[in-house]
Amino acid sequence: GTGYEGVDCSSFMQIVFEDHFGVNLPRTTREQIKEGKRVKRSKLKEGDLIFFKTTKCDMHVGVAKDSKHFLHASTSRGVMISSLDELYWSQRYLETRRVL
Repeated sequence: GTGYEGVDCSSFMQIVFEDHFGVNLPRTTREQIKEGKRVKRSKLKEGDLIFFKTTKCDMHVGVAKDSKHFLHASTSRGVMISSLDELYWSQRYLETRRVL
């Protein structure tokens, strides 16, 4: 989804980056992962895009709140803040991209 009532992760990133940073991002995670430059996880900072491989064919994206937490939209649980140290996310971490 792309509206405020029902948003998926990549659309949420579009909204956050447009509204708060004045940056236009592509629509899908597959397009967003090509933006900016790759950053080591140890160099993560606020505003970086964080990508996860959630299934064989699907990715998830969020934005770093700090070096340990990220903001993202879950289609089942809504907008939330999660820890990168949670087992689920740490096992699925794919890469970080800096677009700001």
